[in-house]
Amino acid sequence: MKSLLNEEAFEEIKNRIELLTENSERGWGKMTVGQMCWHCQYPLKLAIANKPNSSKGNWFIKTFFKKSLYNDKPWRKSLPTAPQLKAKEDKDFASEHNILKMLVADFYAVRDREEWYPHPAFGPFTKEQWGQVQYKHLDHHLKQFGV
Repeated sequence: MKSLLNEEAFEEIKNRIELLTENSERGWGKMTVGQMCWHCQYPLKLAIANKPNSSKGNWFIKTFFKKSLYNDKPWRKSLPTAPQLKAKEDKDFASEHNILKMLVADFYAVRDREEWYPHPAFGPFTKEQWGQVQYKHLDHHLKQFGV
Protein backbone atom coordinates (compact mmCIF):
# COMPACT_ATOMS: atom_id res chain seq x y z
CA MET A 1 0.00 0.00 0.00
CA LYS A 2 1.32 3.42 -0.93
CA SER A 3 1.89 5.97 1.81
CA LEU A 4 1.76 9.76 1.60
CA LEU A 5 4.81 9.71 3.87
CA ASN A 6 6.80 8.17 1.01
CA GLU A 7 8.40 10.64 -1.41
CA GLU A 8 7.28 8.85 -4.57
CA ALA A 9 3.62 8.66 -3.44
CA PHE A 10 3.75 12.26 -2.22
CA GLU A 11 5.01 13.46 -5.62
CA GLU A 12 2.35 11.38 -7.39
CA ILE A 13 -0.50 12.84 -5.31
CA LYS A 14 0.90 16.37 -5.61
CA ASN A 15 1.07 16.05 -9.41
CA ARG A 16 -2.43 14.59 -9.65
CA ILE A 17 -3.86 17.41 -7.53
CA GLU A 18 -2.24 19.87 -9.96
CA LEU A 19 -4.24 18.26 -12.79
CA LEU A 20 -7.56 19.25 -11.18
CA THR A 21 -9.32 22.24 -12.69
CA GLU A 22 -12.48 24.12 -11.89
CA ASN A 23 -14.06 22.18 -14.76
CA SER A 24 -13.02 18.71 -13.57
CA GLU A 25 -16.09 16.50 -13.71
CA ARG A 26 -16.90 13.88 -11.13
CA GLY A 27 -17.34 10.29 -12.15
CA TRP A 28 -19.62 9.53 -9.18
CA GLY A 29 -21.07 11.16 -6.09
CA LYS A 30 -22.51 14.60 -5.54
CA MET A 31 -19.53 16.81 -4.66
CA THR A 32 -18.18 19.45 -6.98
CA VAL A 33 -14.41 19.58 -7.42
CA GLY A 34 -14.22 22.54 -5.01
CA GLN A 35 -16.23 20.64 -2.41
CA MET A 36 -13.97 17.61 -2.84
CA CYS A 37 -10.86 19.73 -2.25
CA TRP A 38 -12.49 21.08 0.92
CA HIS A 39 -13.58 17.60 2.03
CA CYS A 40 -10.06 16.17 1.65
CA GLN A 41 -8.56 18.81 3.94
CA TYR A 42 -10.00 17.60 7.27
CA PRO A 43 -8.17 14.24 7.50
CA LEU A 44 -4.90 15.98 6.67
CA LYS A 45 -5.50 18.72 9.26
CA LEU A 46 -6.33 16.09 11.85
CA ALA A 47 -3.10 14.18 11.24
CA ILE A 48 -0.92 17.29 11.05
CA ALA A 49 -2.35 18.72 14.30
CA ASN A 50 -1.57 15.40 16.04
CA LYS A 51 -3.44 16.30 19.21
CA PRO A 52 -4.49 13.96 21.97
CA ASN A 53 -8.20 13.27 22.00
CA SER A 54 -10.58 11.61 24.37
CA SER A 55 -12.53 9.69 21.75
CA LYS A 56 -11.96 5.97 21.74
CA GLY A 57 -13.77 5.64 18.43
CA ASN A 58 -16.75 3.57 17.45
CA TRP A 59 -16.17 -0.17 17.99
CA PHE A 60 -18.25 -1.06 14.91
CA ILE A 61 -16.24 1.25 12.67
CA LYS A 62 -12.95 0.09 14.16
CA THR A 63 -13.89 -3.56 13.87
CA PHE A 64 -15.38 -3.63 10.37
CA PHE A 65 -13.97 -0.64 8.49
CA LYS A 66 -10.61 0.37 9.94
CA LYS A 67 -8.46 -2.15 8.03
CA SER A 68 -10.02 -1.03 4.75
CA LEU A 69 -8.51 2.41 5.36
CA TYR A 70 -4.98 1.23 4.74
CA ASN A 71 -5.15 -1.92 2.62
CA ASP A 72 -4.70 -2.22 -1.16
CA LYS A 73 -8.37 -2.85 -1.93
CA PRO A 74 -9.95 0.27 -3.50
CA TRP A 75 -12.95 1.80 -1.77
CA ARG A 76 -16.24 1.43 -3.55
CA LYS A 77 -17.77 4.48 -5.18
CA SER A 78 -20.23 6.69 -3.29
CA LEU A 79 -19.32 5.54 0.22
CA PRO A 80 -21.24 7.42 2.93
CA THR A 81 -19.53 10.50 4.35
CA ALA A 82 -19.63 11.69 7.94
CA PRO A 83 -22.11 14.60 8.15
CA GLN A 84 -19.48 17.09 9.34
CA LEU A 85 -17.37 16.31 6.27
CA LYS A 86 -20.15 16.99 3.76
CA ALA A 87 -19.93 20.38 2.09
CA LYS A 88 -23.34 21.97 2.42
CA GLU A 89 -22.60 24.88 0.11
CA ASP A 90 -20.46 25.53 -2.94
CA LYS A 91 -16.74 25.95 -2.34
CA ASP A 92 -14.39 28.19 -4.28
CA PHE A 93 -12.20 25.81 -6.25
CA ALA A 94 -9.10 28.03 -6.44
CA SER A 95 -8.86 28.67 -2.71
CA GLU A 96 -9.77 25.11 -1.65
CA HIS A 97 -7.35 23.68 -4.22
CA ASN A 98 -4.51 25.84 -2.86
CA ILE A 99 -5.29 24.87 0.74
CA LEU A 100 -5.35 21.18 -0.19
CA LYS A 101 -1.97 21.44 -1.92
CA MET A 102 -0.52 23.19 1.13
CA LEU A 103 -1.90 20.56 3.52
CA VAL A 104 -0.54 17.67 1.46
CA ALA A 105 2.90 19.31 1.63
CA ASP A 106 2.49 19.98 5.36
CA PHE A 107 1.58 16.35 6.00
CA TYR A 108 4.63 15.14 4.08
CA ALA A 109 6.78 17.61 6.06
CA VAL A 110 5.95 15.81 9.34
CA ARG A 111 7.00 12.41 7.95
CA ASP A 112 9.84 12.11 10.48
CA ARG A 113 7.61 12.61 13.49
CA GLU A 114 7.65 9.53 15.71
CA GLU A 115 4.62 10.09 17.98
CA TRP A 116 1.21 9.95 16.30
CA TYR A 117 -1.92 10.33 18.40
CA PRO A 118 -4.93 8.09 17.76
CA HIS A 119 -7.57 9.05 15.23
CA PRO A 120 -10.69 10.24 17.08
CA ALA A 121 -12.98 7.80 15.22
CA PHE A 122 -10.69 4.93 14.23
CA GLY A 123 -8.31 4.80 17.19
CA PRO A 124 -4.57 4.16 16.96
CA PHE A 125 -2.71 4.03 13.67
CA THR A 126 0.96 3.35 13.18
CA LYS A 127 2.93 6.08 11.44
CA GLU A 128 2.82 4.04 8.24
CA GLN A 129 -0.95 3.53 8.54
CA TRP A 130 -1.42 7.31 8.89
CA GLY A 131 0.46 7.75 5.61
CA GLN A 132 -1.50 4.97 3.92
CA VAL A 133 -4.93 6.24 4.94
CA GLN A 134 -4.05 9.75 3.73
CA TYR A 135 -2.86 8.37 0.39
CA LYS A 136 -5.90 6.13 -0.02
CA HIS A 137 -8.40 8.91 0.77
CA LEU A 138 -6.80 11.33 -1.67
CA ASP A 139 -6.41 8.63 -4.34
CA HIS A 140 -10.10 7.73 -4.01
CA HIS A 141 -11.25 11.31 -4.56
CA LEU A 142 -8.72 12.11 -7.27
CA LYS A 143 -10.00 9.07 -9.18
CA GLN A 144 -13.52 10.39 -8.57
CA PHE A 145 -12.51 13.43 -10.64
CA GLY A 146 -10.55 11.52 -13.28
CA VAL A 147 -6.99 12.30 -12.22
